[in-house]
Parts: sequence; structure tokens; C-alpha cells
Amino acid sequence: MTAIIYNFDRSSEGSSVDESERLFSALGRFTIAELLELLYVGEEPGFFELMRGLFALSDESRLILQKFLAAAPLQTTTVAIDREGRCILTQRENPIKGIAH
Repeated sequence: MTAIIYNFDRSSEGSSVDESERLFSALGRFTIAELLELLYVGEEPGFFELMRGLFALSDESRLILQKFLAAAPLQTTTVAIDREGRCILTQRENPIKGIAH
């Protein structure tokens, strides 16, 4: 399966018929519940900037972040922005399993 997340080559764009066909094709691949969830999440402030940031990560950095977040249910995760504008994620073990503070 091939999915075009973002088309960097816009030279062939211009036909609204092609865009409509692409949208209707995409709509047919999701359930109503999934589409509503996408709409709800997509309306969150900063969502698209966050997604662009994730896609901009190298494969190695994305894998590191994925492994870090996969361990999150077992640990307390805090997030801070430092003075240099870096996002710092920190995890520590929960004192009681299954309870987050």
C-alpha cells in the first residue's frame, strides 16, 4: 500500500476533480468513527505543527522517540521546554504500578 502524506511536487496540481477524487477515495478507507476522530484530533491547536515536526525527524530519532513513548505507560512522563527552545521528555518509574501522578 502506498500513501502520499504530503505532495511536494505541486506542478501537476490544479484540477479540482483530481483533488475531489483523492478525497473521496480517502474517505472510503475509513469508518465514520475514524473520520470523526481524525476531525476531532485535527482541530486541536498545534496538531499539524506537531505532525510536521514528527515527520521531519530522522528515522533514527523517530524510532528513539517511539521506544521512549512505548515505555510511557509504565512510567511518569514530564515534558518541559528549556531556555534554548528544546523539548525535554523525562520518565521516572511510578512508585505504584498502574498509577500515574
